[in-house]
Amino acid sequence: MQDTSPPRVGLAALWMTGAIVSFSAMAISGREVSQTHDTFEIMMYRSLLGFVIVVVILAATGKLGQVNTRDFGTQTGRNLMHFAGQNLWLLAVTLIPLAQVFALEFTAPLWVVVLSPLVLGERLTPTRALAALIGFAGILIVARPSAETLNIGLLAAASAALFFAITNMLTKKLTRRHSVANIMFWLTLMQLVFGAVAAGFDGDVALPDAVSLPWLVVIALGGLLAHFCITNALSIAPATVVMPIDFARLPTIAIVGMILYAEPLDIWIFAGAAVIFAGNYLNILAETRRTRPA
Repeated sequence: MQDTSPPRVGLAALWMTGAIVSFSAMAISGREVSQTHDTFEIMMYRSLLGFVIVVVILAATGKLGQVNTRDFGTQTGRNLMHFAGQNLWLLAVTLIPLAQVFALEFTAPLWVVVLSPLVLGERLTPTRALAALIGFAGILIVARPSAETLNIGLLAAASAALFFAITNMLTKKLTRRHSVANIMFWLTLMQLVFGAVAAGFDGDVALPDAVSLPWLVVIALGGLLAHFCITNALSIAPATVVMPIDFARLPTIAIVGMILYAEPLDIWIFAGAAVIFAGNYLNILAETRRTRPA
């Protein structure tokens, strides 16, 4: 049973603060470095740095022996989905307000609810269906789709959430038979290969310079640190505690966008995000009650 005493919850909040800072730093860096590199180049350099870091850590901790080629097709599919999602996310942060990107990203768990019966064979309960419907109502509030407002940035952000959801489901499937070390090894290596192929397809690959290199390092470290922080937070506190803290990302990035890029604080984005949060939280509460020992 998890210890949910105030000190542990406080520690979980501290870990989630690290995740919020990391995700925000990634979004800012992605926008800044887009002046020099396209999304494929960003993913290539990010994955190169990530691969080096992962290999060094696995070697230092004696976990390189956990790397294997079992379920290679699932590993490949999982990483293709993540590669697509990351590229779309990086594109979105350059085209629409950062708060809008983050709000739409929060729909990924709702896509998991809808798609898990197909991918994982899980049952779509009435509560899960209701949570998904509530969440997608939030999408409409955030995006307010019309001929005037619908654009590539919105479609990219919404599509990224879908690809992240598929990634999460395939990750769950892989964790049944593989260690985190093995999954992270293939994640960074495959995305390095995908990024190199996509970036080099046109025969023009921009090399990092003194301006872009620090941003690329922040993107690489931010991605690893964000997921490390979230994993630690979930290990010491339940999702019902961690998830509301994670939603602090939205007002945080909204304020950052206002200060750095003069992006307006759009009340509809916050309203839609609140509805998306309600759908997600309803599902988490139902799952918590369902798995709680009698």
